Amino acid sequence: MKKFLPAIFAIFMLLSCSEDGTEKYTVSGNALGTTYHITFFAENELPVAEGLDSIFRVINNSMSTYQEDSDISRINDGNTSIKVDSNFVEVFNYSEKIYKESNGYFDPTVGLLVNAYGFGPENFYEEPDRLEIDSLMTYVGFDKLRLTDEHHIEKETPGIYMDFNAIAKGYTIDVIAQWFDKRGVDNYLIELGGELVAKGRNTDSGDSWRVAIDDPQQVEGERTFQTVLALENSALATSGNYRKFRTDSLTGEAFVHTINPLTGKARQSNLLSASVLAENCTLADGYATAFMALGLEKSREMLQRINGVEVYLIYAGEGNEMQVYTSDGFKKYLQK
Repeated sequence: MKKFLPAIFAIFMLLSCSEDGTEKYTVSGNALGTTYHITFFAENELPVAEGLDSIFRVINNSMSTYQEDSDISRINDGNTSIKVDSNFVEVFNYSEKIYKESNGYFDPTVGLLVNAYGFGPENFYEEPDRLEIDSLMTYVGFDKLRLTDEHHIEKETPGIYMDFNAIAKGYTIDVIAQWFDKRGVDNYLIELGGELVAKGRNTDSGDSWRVAIDDPQQVEGERTFQTVLALENSALATSGNYRKFRTDSLTGEAFVHTINPLTGKARQSNLLSASVLAENCTLADGYATAFMALGLEKSREMLQRINGVEVYLIYAGEGNEMQVYTSDGFKKYLQK
């Protein structure tokens, strides 16, 4: 299971002039166990390094399961005295919203099951026995948690383990976007680990921001794209298991294993990637994870129940051909 890594902070900044008289700044570095790239246009230089460093440290201190003294780690270890900060509260509330909308398929308490199945780079799939699954299911269920008015977390069962990795990266991008908004920056593109927020336009070219969705059929070490989007004032997140898909030896069909948080069982799914546009990156990140857990048909059903969400779903169809389901609202962003 992926975890937030410490804020290993490195920043590189490039500067050039834009056609509208503002300066173009390009910032990149490493944080939260991944890389980030930011392009923005401003009249004056901003204290970006200090701002980003502060944001990464605050969020790590609140929600990093890698950091032993973070709030979430101490809560997971059984400390009931922790009063969580506003960042934790927002992520908790967004998680609860998506948990309910997905009928429990998006569940930040499923981490113990993920570990038990051995999902990861070394062991792709390993079936635990029924007794182990039944035991672990005692600790699974976001509805077994409660956020009090005093910002304490109450657990129905002490052993419940929370992990917001599936949504906190998107939230971090939203916090960075707010930092730029407060400083009057109208045009920027923020990308962290593949999730992003685009505001305004690329004033260097005068066009919308161009971003790409990975091609699921690319081989290891290769970087090819499925499609390109033109975005303005949009948040995009992609979740995918396509680098870990397997082929059924009998049918020849491509599939991935995904865990059903309601039963604790792993099942085969032909949904390989979910790209989501939403009003902010927190929601886009969470919904993308939810759709991967739901699978293609249940994702399409969920889309009928929620508003303001557009999707680009890549799946393995008949004959193992890659197929795409694109919602009507998503199509207008696609570039030919």
